[in-house]
Amino acid sequence: MWANLQRWIDRIDPGTHRRIKGLRLVTAYGIAVALGTLKDVSADVPATLSLGTLAGSFALWASVSEGRSTRYASSRDLILLCIAGALGASSFALLAPLLRPLGHAWPESVLVVGAFLVGYFKRYGITGAGIGSQIYIGQLLSYGGKLTPSDLPAIGIATLIAAIAAVVPRLLSGPAERPTLQSPLASIATVRNRTVSGEVVMGIQAATAACIIVLLNGFFGLIESEWAITACVYVVAGTSSGTMERVRRRIVGTLVGVPLGLLCIPLSAETPLLLWCAASAAMIIYAMALPERYDVACGAFAFVLIVTLAVSGQHSIVVLFARAWETILGGMLGLLAASCLFPLRAVYEKEQIPT
Repeated sequence: MWANLQRWIDRIDPGTHRRIKGLRLVTAYGIAVALGTLKDVSADVPATLSLGTLAGSFALWASVSEGRSTRYASSRDLILLCIAGALGASSFALLAPLLRPLGHAWPESVLVVGAFLVGYFKRYGITGAGIGSQIYIGQLLSYGGKLTPSDLPAIGIATLIAAIAAVVPRLLSGPAERPTLQSPLASIATVRNRTVSGEVVMGIQAATAACIIVLLNGFFGLIESEWAITACVYVVAGTSSGTMERVRRRIVGTLVGVPLGLLCIPLSAETPLLLWCAASAAMIIYAMALPERYDVACGAFAFVLIVTLAVSGQHSIVVLFARAWETILGGMLGLLAASCLFPLRAVYEKEQIPT
């Protein structure tokens, strides 16, 4: 039993370099939030969403997506990823006011574009995958914060703050970080007797599932539909079997992380600092577990979402549970799209892809 427990811990924590990356995520977020809340920085910047929150989110997710081994390459990618987040947030802020008069669910159609880009940009390697993800996350932040064209200056300043906050910890961590290098998985699908690259199909699958969620929200009114879209976007993998495994792990993680977060809600009024410390520790676990243990990473992130909502004043059990079950809904729709819409299969070295 102890040997199995040790192997399980080793899979979550494969080495010091993963712990260092987890600490870097929390540090980047903290620096960005601190700089964004300085009165000298934020006083003259009108923003619907807190400048610190926006900058912190850009810096955090740029640090998650970055995976280079040298300081120069990492710093370059971090800056590009922060800019990509700003482009996503700006695109939603510009387009949403035009779509909002058509119905409450129509602005979410912008997220469908981001959902496609998450999969499609993977064809450009690790940096491309990060840029696609950052564009979608920027749109998600803009959607949640109800940003408008008047917030574009705030988005620009938040991007500058985020780039500084993300690069400084990476320069300090230096050669202690050794990113997990995963071998690229080539995959294809057959469409009318023609082969289509896996990245294009992944984008189509995620976008299709996202469209279904937008329609469900339009007809029935989902409480946390953006998290259902997020779930379907990030469970789509390079093969149909890989998607099924990611869905299973995401559901398991969500069913563990959400109840743990709900148990901590009573502490939000008495000891909010303790909850913030718990959320920081969970983000470190998220970074440590993400490459090998997607279920643990999803559980840690679900816990972070619940406790940060509670600390921010959101105590509605209906809303908190909506995030859980709508996340599961999004995962199942992502699985359905991956299984029925041009199912992907892995391409091995001996196979030739017809041109």
